[in-house]
Amino acid sequence: QVDLVESGGGSVQAGGSLRLSCTASGVTDSRACMAWFRQTPGKEREGVAAIAITTGGTNTYYADFAKARLSVSRDDAKNTVYLQMHSLKPEDTGTYYCARRLFCLGSWSRPDAFSAWGQGTQVTVSS
Repeated sequence: QVDLVESGGGSVQAGGSLRLSCTASGVTDSRACMAWFRQTPGKEREGVAAIAITTGGTNTYYADFAKARLSVSRDDAKNTVYLQMHSLKPEDTGTYYCARRLFCLGSWSRPDAFSAWGQGTQVTVSS
């Protein structure tokens, strides 16, 4: 059984930065697709970014809103994936989750495509 534990959330002012971490345990293949989702108040859970290791190298995927301010990375020696967030805005407030599946492919941003989830970490951005 794969367990995912997020950390790094907190409260920051607009324009600030946070780095979220997600550590996986119980994994047998460190090359799996690791994704970040978020659920902001009044909205459905949405994909933020994902990262996968393929035979051709490392692939990253971003939601349009995330491309300029967020960066996903991973350290497979630690079974950990990171989400570096800069220039945070109040609308980034929400609960951030990491999720894992074997491949990212085209469905990386769909919550229903993932079966392994962390418990979430809260991010609050004040204006």
